[in-house]
Amino acid sequence: MSPNPVAETVASLMPRARAELTELVAFRSVADFDQFPRSESEAAANWVADALTAEGFQDVALLDTPDGTQSVYGCLPGPEGAKTVLLYAHYDVQPPLDEAGWQTPPFELTEREDGRWYGRGAADCKGGVIMHLLALRALKANGGVPVHVKFIAEGSEEQGTGGLERYAEAHPGLLEADTIVIGDAGNFRAGLPTVTATLRGMTMMRVRMDTLEGNLHSGQFGGAAPDALAALIRVLDSLRAKDGSTTVDGLTPDASWEGLAYDEEQFRKDAKVLDGVELIGDGTVADRIWARPAVTVLGIDCPPVVGATPSVQASARALVSLRVPPGIDAAEANKLLRAHIEAHTPWGARVSIEQVGQGQPFSADTTSPAYAAMAEAMAVAYPGQEMQYAGQGGSIPLCNTLASLYPHAEILLIGLSEPAAQIHAVNESVSPQELERLSVAEALFLRNYAAS
Repeated sequence: MSPNPVAETVASLMPRARAELTELVAFRSVADFDQFPRSESEAAANWVADALTAEGFQDVALLDTPDGTQSVYGCLPGPEGAKTVLLYAHYDVQPPLDEAGWQTPPFELTEREDGRWYGRGAADCKGGVIMHLLALRALKANGGVPVHVKFIAEGSEEQGTGGLERYAEAHPGLLEADTIVIGDAGNFRAGLPTVTATLRGMTMMRVRMDTLEGNLHSGQFGGAAPDALAALIRVLDSLRAKDGSTTVDGLTPDASWEGLAYDEEQFRKDAKVLDGVELIGDGTVADRIWARPAVTVLGIDCPPVVGATPSVQASARALVSLRVPPGIDAAEANKLLRAHIEAHTPWGARVSIEQVGQGQPFSADTTSPAYAAMAEAMAVAYPGQEMQYAGQGGSIPLCNTLASLYPHAEILLIGLSEPAAQIHAVNESVSPQELERLSVAEALFLRNYAAS
């Protein structure tokens, strides 16, 4: 990293950043209160609120959003007449999944031999909270923050329940800004500065099959009694073609991605695909993960192998997610997915579908002045590298809400979730080098943007 006062300040703050991220990761802030105590999320929210207060933010508040969670808000006044920038991150995290699969405790930030810091939320997105704080501290130490800053940390992004979206719609002036920096994306790979130009939207639903009044002995009734689990499996299988491509009746599966290419062998390494196992779908990797719909079965309720009895199942349930690329309306995709499931349900089984979450896809205007300011900043933070534009297969439904509420605002997506971070998986981690460089880039962006 080329020497400059902002970079030197961020480097000096990294031990503090590690200590703070350790504190924040320790909160088991999964916004699913059937699995994790609400008090853990509330404690994380209070941590963020205290951090903002300590940095001189005004009007710091815990916002009670309609989904029963809290978002943390604060504003930091800048010079008179300055532009306003909204900084976004979220403090809620995914469940740790199989804690036995973690090499170190998931809620204990741990540095391993590779130099990365491991823990749930380290990259997605508690590290994003720290990134924003580092950038602001660096500016305050080097002439001051040249813009008005609004800060929002969401408490339920991972659940897709839309609490902050609904709150923003009910309070349309709260998050209004000239530019919005979403700190919940990531570089295409570590060391390659990247802004995310598109996001897939999503729709998610619980699908239940019922065929019998109760389970039956498989020896006495199997072969004629309709098996609800088999009916569910038949429906789920209908959502994929032989090559694994998503096939939802009425959805176009052949869009192409124009932009940064994703080498197939590199993808296999990033995704840790086992030797001999084929990738699914057709087209380029970028086509498949950024430009086309993709269905995933997230979970199935059925008897576990251990303790299973020889029974024909009367009921079975699955959680199904459909990622929706730009150009496809998520509400329409939801209707098509629902119709597909109903049409492909076999044997007259009773199917019921419960909507769980939904968010629209997003596409940014990369020709705006904010992108030019970010490109200049990233060139300094990452010497010898030019800013790249990539898509992201994940969803951040808030982006569309903000774009709808503030059509004049420029929206940039950056963050710490590069492939090695393994977000949503066991052994999630963050690269401290990426945290340092992106904090420098954000600080320089705010300075560049203020002068543009």
